[in-house]
Amino acid sequence: MQRQPLFYDITLRDANQSLKKPWDLREKEIIFNYLAELGVQAVEVGFPAASEMDFAACSRLAEIAPKDTIISGLARAVEHDIVKVVQALEAASKPRIHTFITMSPFNMKYVLNKRPQEVRKLAIEAVTFAKSLICEKGEIEFSVEHFGDCIENLDWVIDSLKEVVKAGATTINLPNTVERYRIKTYVDMVEKVYNALPKDIAISVHCHNDLGMATAATVESYFAGAIQLECALNGLGERAGNTNMYEVAIALHNSGVNTGLNLDKIYETALVVSEMSGVPIYEKAPLIGPDALAHRSGIHQDGAVKTKNMEKGAYRAIHPSLIGRSNDEKLGFTSQSGKTAVFEIISNAGYPISMQEAVRITPLVKEKAQTVGELSDKQLIDIYIQEVFEPKGPFLLKMFEKITDEQFHLVFLHNDKKYDLIGKGNGPLAACLNALDEAGFQQKLLHYEQQAIDEDILGSEAIAMSIIHLEGKNGETIVARAKDTSTMKANVNAIFNGLNIINS
Repeated sequence: MQRQPLFYDITLRDANQSLKKPWDLREKEIIFNYLAELGVQAVEVGFPAASEMDFAACSRLAEIAPKDTIISGLARAVEHDIVKVVQALEAASKPRIHTFITMSPFNMKYVLNKRPQEVRKLAIEAVTFAKSLICEKGEIEFSVEHFGDCIENLDWVIDSLKEVVKAGATTINLPNTVERYRIKTYVDMVEKVYNALPKDIAISVHCHNDLGMATAATVESYFAGAIQLECALNGLGERAGNTNMYEVAIALHNSGVNTGLNLDKIYETALVVSEMSGVPIYEKAPLIGPDALAHRSGIHQDGAVKTKNMEKGAYRAIHPSLIGRSNDEKLGFTSQSGKTAVFEIISNAGYPISMQEAVRITPLVKEKAQTVGELSDKQLIDIYIQEVFEPKGPFLLKMFEKITDEQFHLVFLHNDKKYDLIGKGNGPLAACLNALDEAGFQQKLLHYEQQAIDEDILGSEAIAMSIIHLEGKNGETIVARAKDTSTMKANVNAIFNGLNIINS
């Protein structure tokens, strides 16, 4: 049985500090409440020593935090910062001091300008001091900043962490502070630390997305032993951002892991965070992007349509409802699309269409798309109306009027030659077909039906639609439609539309 991961949110600290306009207290409260609705188990509310505003925000969020939520504050490995965290989180039921120092050879030498033994001493002293202040009420997290760069001194780092654990740290965080290498290199390092430390110590990962692999690194680290996953809403964070919480949660969910999160709150939260941060959700963003449920390839569209009402889709990772998103899989028509997209887009817009009609007009809309790119639904529908209800061809109906119940006056053009006939028959359809037969245009009617149509769909004047099936030149069935306020005119127009389709 898989262990339940502990999602540790860093949106209010790591992500917030990266914004062009960081949030004020009111805005932080809004985000914090969304985190509570998501069911996030731990929240890093800020860096209390950074400013009075940050201190006040941390204090306020500690006051309103749910009793079972871990509330954490960040502190450098110095006493002043640690004291500020303790003071800011006084009201929290489950406070945590999160202190850190770099242990990578490069940063110890060029950023801290300290020798390794000095860094180890500072780390141990910071954790010891933090433990003396927070006692049994809270807990200590220690982060090895730039852990991903500790490849050559990993054994020394592990020895240092053993001392840090003895000093009182119960969570060891292993950040990929700057993503530089392949995922397996980092995950193997995480696993080595996990195997070296006591099993009651929680291993945490905190990955940045410099190479676009933060989600994968976090997910694979969980399976290598990490239990705490530090993530940000919408993947916000310095440079290319932090690990995206939604992606990690869904990847684990799809792998059979109980995340403990309210996944159906994801989509709403993502939209709010985007609006409040001023960082748009890019079009192709996984799960939450406008195009995340779009299909343009004909093959993909066919599979998507055939599985659209199923829990598992042919071309989607989840059912949209899992993250609180409406089932808005959409088909976009481009030159790469096919008949399925034509049929679905038009029928979903409320217009009557058969698959045969979709097949017939697909070459026309593909030709248009080759010129202009992706067609809007309106552009597609305009072509559909023209080709289905106003098809061009050699026949042009000029007049059809009732003389008696069994006699009708028919006037039409064929290749500009005028025909003026009296058709006889039991009703307008039979009379029209008999007149055409006399003129040398014999047609076989296979099926006829009449439908009322929505005035809003095909115009306020169109209240009747005739659908006829004629036999084509090769014995195939041709479907033709027409609309009019008059049922009689709709019937005859449908016949002439069918003639133009057959002879086009």
